[in-house]
Amino acid sequence: MAHPKRKISKTRRDKRRTHYKASTPQIATCPTTGEAHLYHRAHWHEGKLYYRGQVVIDATEDENAA
Repeated sequence: MAHPKRKISKTRRDKRRTHYKASTPQIATCPTTGEAHLYHRAHWHEGKLYYRGQVVIDATEDENAA
């Protein structure tokens, strides 16, 4: 196994890691409901699952049928 010849200091290690940053997620607004959600993700609003402004799953129909 390879071993380092010298200990790498915390400062040198942290300098290397400065490029790894957490980016802020992009938030979209649904044109139908006005709900804020992540891009390319479905979101729930009042018992319905929306994706790209259209209802994908309607949970209120399931409750009424049962």
